[in-house]
Parts: sequence; C-alpha cells; structure tokens
Amino acid sequence: MSERLLHRLSWVVVALCLAPIVAAVLAALAGDLETWRTVLATVLPRYTFNTLKLVVIVGLSTAIIGALTAWLVTVYRFPGVRVLEVALALPLAFPAYVMAYAYTHMLDHPGPVQTALRALTGWGPRDYWFPEVRSLGGAALMLTIVLYPYVYLLARASFRQQSANAFLVARTLGRSPAYAFRRVALPMARPAIAGGALLAIMETIADFGTVAFFNVQTFATGIYQAWFSLGDRAAAAQLALCLLSFALLLAGLERASRGRMRTAGRGARFETMERPRLTGLAALGAFTVCFLPVLLGFVLPVIMLGVMAVGSGQDLLSPRYLGFMSNSLTLAAVASVLTVLGAILVGFRARTRPGRTSRWLVLGAGLGYAVPGGVIAVGLMVPMAAFDNALDAFMRETFGIRTGLLVTGSIWLMVMAYVVRFMAAALNAYDSGMATVPLHLDAIGRSLGQPGPRLLARVHLPVARASVLTALLIVFVDVMKELPATLILHPFNFQTLAVQAHRLAADERLAEAAVPSLVLVGFGLVPVLILCRTLGREGPGRRAARLGAAISTG
Repeated sequence: MSERLLHRLSWVVVALCLAPIVAAVLAALAGDLETWRTVLATVLPRYTFNTLKLVVIVGLSTAIIGALTAWLVTVYRFPGVRVLEVALALPLAFPAYVMAYAYTHMLDHPGPVQTALRALTGWGPRDYWFPEVRSLGGAALMLTIVLYPYVYLLARASFRQQSANAFLVARTLGRSPAYAFRRVALPMARPAIAGGALLAIMETIADFGTVAFFNVQTFATGIYQAWFSLGDRAAAAQLALCLLSFALLLAGLERASRGRMRTAGRGARFETMERPRLTGLAALGAFTVCFLPVLLGFVLPVIMLGVMAVGSGQDLLSPRYLGFMSNSLTLAAVASVLTVLGAILVGFRARTRPGRTSRWLVLGAGLGYAVPGGVIAVGLMVPMAAFDNALDAFMRETFGIRTGLLVTGSIWLMVMAYVVRFMAAALNAYDSGMATVPLHLDAIGRSLGQPGPRLLARVHLPVARASVLTALLIVFVDVMKELPATLILHPFNFQTLAVQAHRLAADERLAEAAVPSLVLVGFGLVPVLILCRTLGREGPGRRAARLGAAISTG
C-alpha cells in the first residue's frame, strides 16, 4: 500500500462523512413549496420557540455550574475536594434520557417523593402543588445536570493554565476573592467556558430521548414524528435542514471560541501554587456547591435506577437481553473500529501534507459532531431508500426477483451514521496523541527508508497507541448511547439497549427500562474514569489537549 493510496482513502472518508449532510440538504430543497408553507405555518414556530428556550436555559445553567465548580476545586482546598474533582465529571456517563427515566419515577405522582409527602401530611392528590417533571423545565434540568461537565472540564483546564500573578495582584490591592475571580480569572477563562457551553447547547438541540419522553416538541422530535407518524419525508427533510442550519451556526461559534483560547500569561500557575484552605461555613458552602451537581447528576439517579431494576423482574442474563447487549456491542465495536481507522487516515494525511486542503479535509470529516443524529439518519435514509426501491423495481421487471431493502434494511446504514456522527471525537483523540510526536521524526523515518505506510505503522501508531485506545473507547460508548439515529435506521428485528430502554419508557414501564439504562450508564463510566485518570497524571498543557477527545461527541 502506497502513501498516495492512503491519501486517496482519506478523501473517501471525508466524502462519506459529508454525503448524508449534503443529501439532507438536497432532500429538503427538493420538497415542494406547499410543504414548506405548511411547515412554516404549523409546527415550525412551536419547534423553534421550544428549542430556543431549551438552548438558553441549558446554556446559561451549564456555564454557571461548570465554571463555579471548576473554580472552587482548582483554587481552594476543602474537605472532599480530591474526590469531587473526579466526581463532578461522572454525570457525563449518563445519557440524558436515562436521567429522565430515573427522575420521572422518583418525582411523578405515584413516585416515592410525592407518596411520602402525602403520607406525612395526609393531603389528597388535589390538595397540594408539585413541580411537573414532564415539562420543558424538567427537560432543561435533565440536560443541565448531564451536560455541565462539558463546561467543568474545559474551565478547569483553563483555570489551571492561567498565571496566578494577576489574581494575586488583585488580592494584594485589597480586592476580595469573589471580585478577583469575577474581574480577573473569569474573563481569561471565558473562551473555554463559552466553548463548553456551546458544546452543551449542540447536545441539547440534538437530544431526542429526553424531550420525546417529556413530550416537549422540538426540532428533534418533529423530524421523527414527520418521518414515522405522518409519513411525510419532505417535511422531515425540511425540518432537518432547519436544525442543521442552527447546528452549523453553533458549530461555527464553538470553533471561533476555541480559536480565541490562549494561555493567559506566564508565571506561577494556579496548579503549582499553595491553595488556601477553607474552613467553617466557607468550607461547607464550597462542598455543598460542588456536591449538589454530583448528587443530582449521579448519586440519586444511580440509586433510583438500582431500586427500579431490582423490583422490575427483568433478567439481564435472559436470552432476550443478551441479544440486546450483543447487538449493541456488535454495532459499537464495528462502528468504533471503522471510525478510528477513518480518523487515522484523515489525521495521517493532515500531518504528512499540511496546508489549507488538509485543514478543510479535517473540518469536513469532523462536521458530523455538530449535526444531530436525526439529521444524519434522514440524510442517509432518503437516498438509500430511493436506491433500494429503484433496484427492487428493476430486478422485478427484469428477472422477476424481489430484492427488498438491501441497504436500508441492514445494520451497515446504522454503522455509517455512527461513523459520520462521531468522527470528530476520534480525530480529536488521535490528534492529541500525535501532537506529542515531533515533526522531525517523520523526516528521520523517511531517511531510513520508511515510506508512508511504514511510517504510520512503525512511528505514528506506536506513539499514539494510548490516544487510539481512548478514541476507540469514546466512540464505542457514544454509539451505545446514540438514540435518534438508531431509532430511525435500525432494522425491525434488530433491537439495542438504547432502543429497548426508550420503548419501555415510552410505554410507561419505567422500572423495566431501568435495566438496560443501568447497563448503558455502566459502559458510559469507562471513558469518563479513563479521562479523569489521565487528567490527574498529566500536566495542564496536555490536559487541555486531551479534553477535546472526551467532550467533542455531540
């Protein structure tokens, strides 16, 4: 295999990543004006308003929680801070829709909280008011407590890279710690906080499971309903185009915010300085602020799901559930291997032929992280369904043979959607590993007679082995949790853990849905714990490079 062939394969990878996005746009533009008018007059205002409200609430909430907790665990010492540094990232292991199942079971009218309230007070069902969890506010809360770690991880890395000199100067001038944080440290970390909040917002507009379960009508639910409930593919494609435009705008803002990120000054860093110890009420307040997101985002949901699973009567080792696990693991394994192989090809091309073309190739390959799974699914389903129908008609007329759905009825369409969706995560992980390889090693390898393929196999991959493994784990778990693309593309006789959890919850069988949900959370913990261990063993500069591999999974 020659180096030229590797470069050509990288073009193929990028073309495959862009194909469903282009197809979704073309399918939307091909729809007639009457469909556009109907969408604009009926559902579009409602979907836009609900989506924007979620975006504003989740964006602001994640920014505040993530930045404040990151500052407290970075700058101060108080009881439990070492545990909280890791624990604050754990809610990232939860799919938001699983969080919704746990809290609905706990806070709904027949749940343990309201049942205990009625038992203590003697009130009847209509004698008191209780917040409705199945609402837009409830969906925003679920998304916030799952997505704030995006801001926390980036903000923590930014605070640790900052020079502490400016902060100390403000303190010597008599300013309070709160003033110094607000006027000195926070402005320097603003690009990182904005980048994390924008990533959380992109996850919010892509979410389907949470908003569908809470019956909040957004673009994500509208695409699914138009496709399956109404059978209107033109309307689904046009809604997908609206959502795609919004997602690409946010992706541009996120990339711009990352481009403005710089190490703020030189000198002693917060990480290397003696951190003041909090005592008394100050220590209690800091611990409470940091523990509350962990309590709401990890401890309580795990306990509730465990209680629900024990009383559900579901057998995780039954042939049926083993089949769900086998399907999920097979999909995740195949998709993660293919995604990482594609990322290696694109990354190798960008390294060996740096320039504007390579930068555009990397951007095109990673564009899927900003595109919701439902949009990718529509972009794949429309052309592939047309191909299957045309092939079936040709074979029936020519040979009298019915071919059926050769492509759309297989798992390979799902695999392609996962590759497009999570290529950015694999690219970020691979690039973070290759950043440690000096460019002169490539020249040394070539001078010793190592052409492109051998250079990749004997120099690049051994050095980036840990990053490749991290990329495999991250994509593996993201595929396990992906819901909208799986719901749209999965064959009728092929169920996964995510689909099973969603269907049980949609039928109000929440206790039974807890079993597959817990398995998904268990798989999600693996990359989060690996990330936390990596952050604890590397310097602040390498931490910042590693963060992109873990949080750019849209």
